[in-house]
Amino acid sequence: MIIIACGKGGCGKSTISSLLAREYARQGKNILVIDTDESNYGLHRQLGCELPKNLTEYFGGRTDIMKAKTEDAILFDKKWTISDIPSEYVSENAGVKLVAIGKIDEANEGCACAMGVLTKNLLPNLDLGENDVVLIDSEAGVEHFGRGVDNQVDHIMMVIDPSYESLRLAGKVGSMGAELGKEVFYVLNKADEMQVESMKEAMGDKKIAAVIYANRDVLQKGLMGEALDIQLDEITKLSNALA
Repeated sequence: MIIIACGKGGCGKSTISSLLAREYARQGKNILVIDTDESNYGLHRQLGCELPKNLTEYFGGRTDIMKAKTEDAILFDKKWTISDIPSEYVSENAGVKLVAIGKIDEANEGCACAMGVLTKNLLPNLDLGENDVVLIDSEAGVEHFGRGVDNQVDHIMMVIDPSYESLRLAGKVGSMGAELGKEVFYVLNKADEMQVESMKEAMGDKKIAAVIYANRDVLQKGLMGEALDIQLDEITKLSNALA
């Protein structure tokens, strides 16, 4: 099963992804988190592991990846199981494995197109078993839809915070998901009871898979860059909805 987490910047995609990954690990799933956000430098801390090397380096770097795309070259000569991913590009903690596609580390180093190319090529070349779960923590917005990444996933999980921009984006994600024949599972995040009621009203008949109220422990650990080793009933509910 492949799940992609999406939403606007700051909505809590990485937080929900980390909590959900931990939950799947507790359930005995073989869980792999793929970080496809070139500007997020904190996901590994939320998972309690080291920042892995950029997977782009395994394929020769961004220039070689874009050259391969231009020449229609094949990046993968065989499918990978999760255990086939080169170990030096994987970090692990508490049963959760993390792979980072790539990061922008310096000014003027270029765009993130190669990361998108690699992600789009990686997903169909994963050989997954019934107990395997891949959770993609995407970049903010909907560019991954434009790149065709979402064509390769089983479920789209959109995280929504209490803001007009987030609710507007939910409508766009819903329509794009429908174009692909993919059901979108919505998660209301970082809201209080009054905001949740307003958000539900604005969402109409969209499927709300979980409501994660503002949680002091989660917020404090996020502020301190600590592992989100917290179990929430709504995250368990979300994991079951996505199963």
